[in-house]
Amino acid sequence: MERRKVKAGIIGTGNIGTDILMKLRRSDILECGIFAGRNPDSPGIQRAREMGVPVSADSIHAIEENPDCCEIVFDATSAGVHAINAPVLKRLNKFAIDLTPAHVGKFCVPALNMEECLKECNVNMITCGGQATIPIVQAIAEVHPDTRYIEIVATIASRSAGPGTRDNIDEFTQTTRDALTEFTGIKNTKAIIILNPAEPPITMHNTIYALIDHPDMEALQKKVRQAEAKIRKYVPGYKIVMEPVFENGRVTVSLQVTGLGDFLPKYSGNLDIINCAAIEIAENYARRKVSGGADG
Repeated sequence: MERRKVKAGIIGTGNIGTDILMKLRRSDILECGIFAGRNPDSPGIQRAREMGVPVSADSIHAIEENPDCCEIVFDATSAGVHAINAPVLKRLNKFAIDLTPAHVGKFCVPALNMEECLKECNVNMITCGGQATIPIVQAIAEVHPDTRYIEIVATIASRSAGPGTRDNIDEFTQTTRDALTEFTGIKNTKAIIILNPAEPPITMHNTIYALIDHPDMEALQKKVRQAEAKIRKYVPGYKIVMEPVFENGRVTVSLQVTGLGDFLPKYSGNLDIINCAAIEIAENYARRKVSGGADG
């Protein structure tokens, strides 16, 4: 007997929302129940319509008018808009996955706190830089809770930064900093995002700097590799390109993220990693839902 699929709604029909839509086609447990935005002529809505997916230009109001269209909602709008959408989704009893840096719900990095997040009604996927670097930073902090300072630099192709990313740069840096501190307990942190205009476009690259006195490099390298393996389970293009090294009084780690190429170019690993993380939490939620329904 074919297993029931759980319906997911997508609010926001730009690059992120459209890539989520394409990823849902590959899921064995999720299907798109509504693809909603504000522009009926947007390329995303046109693509969804051609795929036979229900579409709407009424944004979140489409879900309000037809609550049965989905159980899970991916919000791919903006930080400001999600702050408005969040209480509506809570009232409708939807599991909200926020792909903006709004930080309304619980910070979510599937490799680190999946079980806790599945008990929430709203989870925040932080930022692309957060998804890429926080597991590594937490690994560093586990080996060295005495770490005095952490800095992460996320460098992405300018072409992969749409209007939403550019409008939310301040929220990106603040939300990433907040999450770095929350997951590690390290108060002195900094997040930087660089939009690189190089042609051909560069692949997302992240560098982590940590100030540690007398670091245990063997233990750090082992922990970082373990963290990499956890993330690669749902982000296959995630790769450590420089293991922890100690020079000039600081530990440095570098990694890159190559996208799956579902809708976005493969160099857009920054968008792909946050979308892969969102799909991971959604699929786990859906499996619990289906299993619970079968048991009941």
